[in-house]
This record gives sequence, C-alpha cells and structure tokens, in this order.
Amino acid sequence: MQTIGVLGLGIIGEPWARRYRAAGRLAGVWNRTPKPEAAQWKNQPREVTEASDVTHIVVADPPAVSAVLDAILPALGPGKAVVQSSTIDPASAIACEARVRATGAAYVESPFTGSKPGAEAGTLVFFMGGDAAALDAVEPLLALVSETRFRLPTVAQAAALKLAMNLNIAAQMEALAESLTFARQAGIPDDFYFQVLAKNVSHSGLARLKEDKLRSGDFSPQFSVKHMHKDMRLAEASQAAELPLLGAVRGCLARAEAQGMGDDDFSSLIRLLGG
Repeated sequence: MQTIGVLGLGIIGEPWARRYRAAGRLAGVWNRTPKPEAAQWKNQPREVTEASDVTHIVVADPPAVSAVLDAILPALGPGKAVVQSSTIDPASAIACEARVRATGAAYVESPFTGSKPGAEAGTLVFFMGGDAAALDAVEPLLALVSETRFRLPTVAQAAALKLAMNLNIAAQMEALAESLTFARQAGIPDDFYFQVLAKNVSHSGLARLKEDKLRSGDFSPQFSVKHMHKDMRLAEASQAAELPLLGAVRGCLARAEAQGMGDDDFSSLIRLLGG
C-alpha cells in the first residue's frame, strides 16, 4: 500500500491531500464540488481509486459515503483498500465494509478527532476498526496525517467511539458556553474567567482550543454546527438507552442550524445564549 487518493477536499481532506503529496504518496483527489486547480485532480472518484492503492474517504454523512462507494466499487478488488474517515453510524459502517470486502478489497473504518487544526498540523487521532491485516496495511499511510492511531476489532466499534467522543465534546462546548455566559452576566471579565478556568479541574483541551473563538466572536469553522448536529442525530438514532444530555445538546445544535449558523464553528452555540 504505497499510494493514496483522497475523496473529499473539505477543511479536513484538503490538508490531508497536501501532506500525502508532500510525502510523495498522493495519487489523486476528487471533490463533489469540482476543484480542478487541486494537485492530482481527477474528474471522477473512480479515477482516484484506479490510480491509488488506498482510497481515503472524508465526506459529509452516510448517504454521501454510500454515493462515493457506488462510484468506486467497480475499481476495487484484491490489492486495493478503502479507508472510510467520515463520521457515520455503526450500522452504516458495517454495510460499507460488506460492500467493499465483497470486491476483494480491504476496508478500514477510521474516523478521527482533532478538527481543522489537527489536520493542518498532522496531529489527528484516528480510531481504526477492522481486520488486523487491513489495519497493518494502511497504518503507515495514515501515520503521515496523524499523531496517534487507536485500534478496535470491528468497524462498528470505531464508528461508535467517534460518536461517543463527539457527544463528550458537544456537551463540553455547551457547558463552557453557558458557564462563560453566566460569568459575563455577573460582570466578570473574560480575561479573569479564563485565568481561573485554567486552574480549575474542568479545564480541558476543548477550552484551550475554543477560548480565542469565544473571546473574539470569530466563529469561522474548525468543526461546523451542521456537522456536529449530524453526528448527534446519528448518535441519537444509534443509542440503546436513553441519554438525556445527548437529546439536550442535539436540540441546541438544531436551534443553531435553524437560525442560520450551520456553517459556523460549533462554539457559536454561545450565540443562542446572547453571547
């Protein structure tokens, strides 16, 4: 597995393509909205798969992943592999694996965490699920765009872990937004609030990542409201037990998207509170 192609050139796929190209491994790229100026651009996703040992998919949601597979399945077979990094639900991951492996190709479900800054810095964390031989085959390539790679025995577990991580992040974001708003209403300056938070047990990587956005009101996307809302819908549909906080957070994200904030960073949830 020496070459890789990227299907999906959004805020994550584009940095991946640059890093793969810098390493001399990029064989092709494609995006639903054409970007012919991109290096190694191909007009059809099938052309990317034909040119690549590994096809790396990072698109919006389960229907988009299914449409991409429809296009590339004729180009798959023994000696090829698909790495699926879009956030999808466990049932969809199982279905995708079955479709790909029926061609003789390998399949790895590999969602990630780290958002845009991690993609640009190559510090993402992958949750790799699937057959051990398939994971071994693709991991050297994924190491070019990530810092840490966790392994799970099934694709369903990889998809579920990603949704679990995003639930934790979304809940933290809502709590941080409400906490900061509460402090502001008491007349506490942001400088003082974040100075104290840094010494509090509740301080987190998310707080460090989103502090500048919350202070400045710059909600250009690192991870958009619409994508986090989609992930929470998938999590809610997949849950086996009632998770009250999941429902509450999904409701906040739904309100934000309904108010035209879908393309903003999900830290913009604070705007629902008047912040």
